[in-house]
Amino acid sequence: MKKYILLYLTLISVFSFNGYSQKNKTASADKKYDNYAYIDAIKTYERIAEKGYKSEDLFKKLANSFYFNSEFDKAAKWYGELFAMNSEVEPEYYYRYAQSLKSTGNTVKANQILDLFNQKSKNDTRAERYEADRNYAEEIKANSGRYHVEDAGINSKYSDYGTAFYQNKLIFTSARDTGSLGQRKHKWTGEYFTNLYESDIDKDFNPAAPKKIKSKINSKFHESTPAFTKDGKTVYFTRNNYIDGKKGKDGNRTTLIKIYKATLENGKWDNIAELPFDSNNYSTAHPALSPDEKTLYFASDMPGTMGQSDLYKVTIDGNGGYGTPENLGPAINTEGKETFPYVTDENEIYFASDGHPGLGGLDIFVAKIEENGIGVVQNVGADINSPQDDFAFIIDSKSRKGFFSSNKEGGMGSDDIYKFLETKRLQCIQELSGIITDALTGVILSGAKVSLYDNQMRLKGSVITDQAGYYTFAVECGKIYNVRAEKNDYTTKEVSVTIASENGKTNLPIALDKSGCQVTIGDDLGKCFGIKMIYFDLDKSNIRAEAALDLEKILDVLNQYPAMKLDIRSHTDSRQTHVYNEQLSERRAKSTIKWLVKNGIAPNRLTGKGYGETRLINGCSDGVNCTEEQHQMNRRSEFIITAL
Repeated sequence: MKKYILLYLTLISVFSFNGYSQKNKTASADKKYDNYAYIDAIKTYERIAEKGYKSEDLFKKLANSFYFNSEFDKAAKWYGELFAMNSEVEPEYYYRYAQSLKSTGNTVKANQILDLFNQKSKNDTRAERYEADRNYAEEIKANSGRYHVEDAGINSKYSDYGTAFYQNKLIFTSARDTGSLGQRKHKWTGEYFTNLYESDIDKDFNPAAPKKIKSKINSKFHESTPAFTKDGKTVYFTRNNYIDGKKGKDGNRTTLIKIYKATLENGKWDNIAELPFDSNNYSTAHPALSPDEKTLYFASDMPGTMGQSDLYKVTIDGNGGYGTPENLGPAINTEGKETFPYVTDENEIYFASDGHPGLGGLDIFVAKIEENGIGVVQNVGADINSPQDDFAFIIDSKSRKGFFSSNKEGGMGSDDIYKFLETKRLQCIQELSGIITDALTGVILSGAKVSLYDNQMRLKGSVITDQAGYYTFAVECGKIYNVRAEKNDYTTKEVSVTIASENGKTNLPIALDKSGCQVTIGDDLGKCFGIKMIYFDLDKSNIRAEAALDLEKILDVLNQYPAMKLDIRSHTDSRQTHVYNEQLSERRAKSTIKWLVKNGIAPNRLTGKGYGETRLINGCSDGVNCTEEQHQMNRRSEFIITAL
């Protein structure tokens, strides 16, 4: 994918290339590089490098020139030369090298470089995502096998990409016959400037022979990625900063890209105007409309952008005015590139990113747009995504047919358009997260251990809360989990949570109480930990999995105080016969003792008895009408200290 459409024009210098080489051999190439003429710069740099000349600055620029043009195999070669000279380069080069290695299939080494990137990058969300999701390859594999993909049949030997539905047509971007070809090559890519083309499509979304749109929309510079209103009377599209015959430039005399709007008048696109939040000093691109057409989504590197390009949204009012652009936030945006948004009538946002864990280059991701933000981001899988750049995904939610663009191997041009049919919907995925705090003061507790168990109390994973007291787990929709939080000097707490049955996030904050319970002979150790009862299956004496945490608390205290002895007392409510309750409580007391003995406690430290309904703590005896909560008070377990 050619990066002039990826909003990279203003971003090349972000990572400080330390000025130009003072060598005469590279001065000319440096000038071309500085002017984004990467194709010409590459030729000079390669000739110099092949003669044996080595320079950190040379290798950086040569590798970057290939990287920015998505020639990742060659980028990997020269990043490798750079790292052979000096591994102490800016962290961003580690990330680019890893992305390039992924694209060549060298995933093992790519992950090794990502580990180094993670060590060297402070507060970089790409590193955090990689660290938190080291099994990303398995997740991508699980999401694969859902698409049937084929060539769209409209590609040329030039770059073709960026599709949009418009009535019974497919509109797309192409660098094919754009007129005066010999004089109009773009120095960044070595290809011609792009225009918008149209192709009739049938009910099965098969495109007919394309033709160039004859309209004021197309200019002598780049046009791409249109978005049309449902009535077909308004279009938003991307173009170089050029209108009314005038080309705009930023302070570095670089022509960036903007979003423009046009309306249909007498069958022709007219009234072309840039949007009010455009600027000569940053880029905006790739518009996408919400289902109600009241929100415009787009990509930009405007001030406030987290990475190289972020996704934004802006409201469209009833009079055609616009609100203030709003960054979609860290759930979706990274320090890398997020671009090419597309929003379905099911409020799903598809987008391309090289910041989320993927296969290399740009991958396509999807997330649910929720009332309070963006839901869980998922890679759509390896049917669509490849080690190269994959982007500009659009889909018809009814037929599940659509198009995307890629420069993957086997295509006709540098970028090609592919048609797909989604045969299986993406599996539901949820994220469980929260903050651990002090119950009394509300102080955030970093360094707390949080463990996730399924409903059978099988451990699914453990994490340590970060400086913000935050923890997160990937969980399955519709499942019940138990979350255990523990920290020194605090009483361990476990909370059960039911995950929603649709994509999204579940918030589960947990407040821990300071430990410091003082007990003596005759006290109930269970009260110290808030243990009201040990859970058994109904009418049975088999200890249920949920009881493990409470019994582990008792076990831990017994191990800390070897002289401590306990009398374990089991009680029931009155809702059975006296004999039955006495026998059931006796069996349950013995089961509790058996569990503790099995886990290492000497039998002579434990006694126990079932008291049935003989020691009710309220008036809920036979024949008395009581609530379930009142009966619950009588169903209890006690751990009375008999020796210390």
